[in-house]
Amino acid sequence: MGNLTLAPFLMDDAILAALKEDVNEEDISTNALVDADETGSVKLFAKADGVLAGAPVFERTFRLFDDRTAVEWYFEDGDLVSTGDLIATITGPIRALLTAERVALNFLQRMSGIATYTKKMVDALAGSKTKIVDTRKTTPNFRIFAKYAVRCGGGENHRFNLTDGVMLKDNHIGAAGSVAEAIKRAKAYASFVRKIEVEVETMAMVKEAVEAGADIIMLDNMSPNEIKKAVEFIDGRALVELSGNMDLNNISKYKDLGADIISSGALTHSAPVLDFSMKGLTPDGPR
Repeated sequence: MGNLTLAPFLMDDAILAALKEDVNEEDISTNALVDADETGSVKLFAKADGVLAGAPVFERTFRLFDDRTAVEWYFEDGDLVSTGDLIATITGPIRALLTAERVALNFLQRMSGIATYTKKMVDALAGSKTKIVDTRKTTPNFRIFAKYAVRCGGGENHRFNLTDGVMLKDNHIGAAGSVAEAIKRAKAYASFVRKIEVEVETMAMVKEAVEAGADIIMLDNMSPNEIKKAVEFIDGRALVELSGNMDLNNISKYKDLGADIISSGALTHSAPVLDFSMKGLTPDGPR
């Protein structure tokens, strides 16, 4: 997936914060055993089957710790990997290889876990027009990585932040007094380039949202039968998004209901990590 990119200026602050959290002053264990000028290499292996995600973050972690490190990759983000696969070789000062190891692996394992879970959700919707997207239910300061990982797994991104688009949820509607009034105020305030999405829970709210001109209507926690009726009523006048505890256990029930989008917080808050390990550290030359 060569079109997937993460610019360094977008990720460096988060990576540096993670390194500072883990290292603080120094790696006492490593520095006690290894001289500062010793160099070597170590190999990265997959310990489970899944989708690779986070290669740029993994590599950047080492480079930020010591710019003399280098990573040779044998897979790229979005690739399927299997248990035992040699994923990469990391070279450079041994102190850097050992000290930055855990932080680099934490990013890679979490991101690859998200990508793997997303791929399973995408596969569960195969053959339908419905796309799977993420939400803003992400670990604080990890959103850029989580949403990148979703794309590595074949999913798509919903709003990155509150500025990306208007989404009127139940409490917004409560504040405005009605669905129609909330949409009216949003249209008056937001730029014409911003789409307006509204969350609804009943057919009466669906009808109100259509009549008020919502661009996207989110059917929240509605039953499959209610969703079918809502999709038929909307009839292409707005995009239809389904939401409400969607995960691998139930997503197949919503596959053929005609929705355009299913948003799932489970992609980023419930995906298990994909395990990797760094093994076989070899110093350069005699010690």
